[in-house]
Amino acid sequence: MQNEAIFQKSAWKAIFSLSIPSLISIVVMMLYNMADMYFVGRIGDYSQVAAVSLAMPVFSILMAVSTMIGNGGCTKIAQALGQHTRERVQSYSALCVWASIVFGVVFAIACFLFCNPLLRFLGANEEMWDYTKSYLLILAAGAPVILLNHSLGGALRGEGAIKAGMLGGMLATAANIILDPVFIILLRLGVSGAAIATVLGNAIAVIYYFVYKAKSKTDCIIELRPSYARDMRALGSILALGLPNAISSILSGFAGTFSNQILVRYGTASVAAMAAAGKAIMVTSMVQMGICMGIQPLLAYCYGSGDYRRLKEILQKVAILTTLLGTLLTFFTYFGREWVIGLFIKDADVVALGAHLVAYQLLMGPFIGIYYLATNFLQAGGNATGASIASALRQGLLLIPLLYLLSGLFQLEGLAIAHPVADGIAILFTGAMSLCYYRRITAQQSS
Repeated sequence: MQNEAIFQKSAWKAIFSLSIPSLISIVVMMLYNMADMYFVGRIGDYSQVAAVSLAMPVFSILMAVSTMIGNGGCTKIAQALGQHTRERVQSYSALCVWASIVFGVVFAIACFLFCNPLLRFLGANEEMWDYTKSYLLILAAGAPVILLNHSLGGALRGEGAIKAGMLGGMLATAANIILDPVFIILLRLGVSGAAIATVLGNAIAVIYYFVYKAKSKTDCIIELRPSYARDMRALGSILALGLPNAISSILSGFAGTFSNQILVRYGTASVAAMAAAGKAIMVTSMVQMGICMGIQPLLAYCYGSGDYRRLKEILQKVAILTTLLGTLLTFFTYFGREWVIGLFIKDADVVALGAHLVAYQLLMGPFIGIYYLATNFLQAGGNATGASIASALRQGLLLIPLLYLLSGLFQLEGLAIAHPVADGIAILFTGAMSLCYYRRITAQQSS
């Protein structure tokens, strides 16, 4: 296939060819992620900002399903290309499409049926209840479209059609940013307008992917025929490989919920401050994550073709790249944290509190890329169990208990300190685990 040539370039060219579009997509995703809170923040009502934060854990579960399908499909498609098995590529693509539709419908039904118990679990108080509910239900109604957007983008990355996947994400974000002020401010719909803009942005991206398939002069792998989506074992393998990403997103959502439950004790302002602090540190972690996600198809292709020498070279170079970028971004984020938080919050006291919390959360900023690289390597190498353990460790087994332990010891500051402590332990563990796995697969090849 024409797009496969990108995996055969020299190491640095392949890394930059894959990671730069992924970085652009990540920047676009950050703007997309920040847009709702930014324009809601312009209203001047930080209870609506807090409502967006409360709904985010549920949205994280939706995104977990999308990354499970999209990243799992991306890995399997890239492996199948490395093994030159065309029929498997078509099957994996069709499964991504139809699984997104089915899971999206199930998610929407569950949210509508169990909305009120869910809001109580999220920690919504009377001040935030109606705002959170409206935001949540609109996003739930658009769940099938949101899942399709991300899973189709992942499938195209697996093929090597990086630009097409990137453009879809950019269209979704551009539409969201344009529509946000229209619905939130001009039409005065507040958080409901933010949710409407999000769903419409994703719908535009899905339309683009289907137009791309219809007009593409290359051998586009997007397969819509249900007959190719009957292999449940293949779906199981997609979900298994995408599970580490899903676990990370789901546990991140639960950690956010438990954190908000604790924060509510300190008032709505504390919820808003922590939410804004999270946006401030997003750049540092997501840029490193974007690089590692971008080169995942390359890692999977090398593994599928048995080229472990090239695999090692790419891992070493990406480790250096993410560490350097992580250090620079941590430095700039720390000194610009008040300005960033001020984008989302107008209240000076809330801004000051958020800036104080950011300082703790940035401690592991330079090194978090090692965690993402190790997890993506385990996933690309077919070690779904190892990648799942790595994902569960950081956001679940470590972070959730640390939130309660350290908040009990250090009150509000303990919630911020829990993040770098969990990150540091996860970086050491996943780095050691991926090194052991690399040695094992190379030893098997030698024997």
